[in-house]
Amino acid sequence: MAEDRPIPEPGPGEVVVRVRASSLNYHDLVNLLGLIHGPWPRVPMTDGAGEVVAIGDGVTNPAVGDRVFGAFQPLWPEGRLTRTRRGWIPGDTTDGWLQQYMRFPAAALIATPPHLDDREAATLVCAGTTAWSALRGANLKAGDVVVTQGTGGVSLFALQLAKAQGATVILTSSSDDKLAFGRSLGADHVINYRTTPDWERAVRAITGGEGADLVLDLGGQETLGRSVKATRCDGSVAIIGVLSGHGNADFPVSDAMTRQVRLYGVAVGSVEAHRELARAVAATGLRPQISHTFAWTDLAEARRVQHANEHLGKIAITIP
Repeated sequence: MAEDRPIPEPGPGEVVVRVRASSLNYHDLVNLLGLIHGPWPRVPMTDGAGEVVAIGDGVTNPAVGDRVFGAFQPLWPEGRLTRTRRGWIPGDTTDGWLQQYMRFPAAALIATPPHLDDREAATLVCAGTTAWSALRGANLKAGDVVVTQGTGGVSLFALQLAKAQGATVILTSSSDDKLAFGRSLGADHVINYRTTPDWERAVRAITGGEGADLVLDLGGQETLGRSVKATRCDGSVAIIGVLSGHGNADFPVSDAMTRQVRLYGVAVGSVEAHRELARAVAATGLRPQISHTFAWTDLAEARRVQHANEHLGKIAITIP
């Protein structure tokens, strides 16, 4: 339901952003279904980008007119994640970015890479930074083998970022057409997990029996066990999503132990991780993949497209 509000005034250390775009994540879909606890009613969407139109006392950066996007967890500047630092997420614990003006801490805003438009910049917030943190958590280097699942936003960001760092990328999907698109982005190998349900065996075959250095597990409940089996000795599994369900996952504990496979969760990333990603995107000229763009009044249709898995990469939302 739309609501008219006065344009906010920035307090000390704050700025007001004229919001131009957001992007839809699986996280937002779960949130819009009422499955994430928080105050209701609240404005949804964790992603947002636009330009600064007002600054509060003490703010020297950014300046009025600067193009920016907002961090997913504004209270987590850098370093380790703590309970306090994860205590505020726009769209979850407070109003999010699906509004024309957003008051936000200046220290949690990131400069938009100059070659990106606001739609593209908004996709860096959740999906882009999640992919960046997953690769960074495994200390990815040139020559490493990365497996990423599906052709959603996180997976395609991981593909592009890993290729930019000189890695070999194996992409899985249930759609040959989407796998072909992944190849066009640089995927070295593709596996259709519908026709090859034991895809972990295919990964090991591709890697000469060793397995991947890093598997990004976006499926969760139904994929984690296979992800562990697809990983090499001393390799890593980044636990990112629960697309196949929120329940407990069965995975080979002894296999993970004896092969020293490291499992780690990825909770998007700190403000500094967002800045690192923005610098990498600016340096490489990477462009996020957006298959659908909707006006903010068409959020229901955007949700339908996402739920039906009709998109490739990201779904963008424009805010007039």
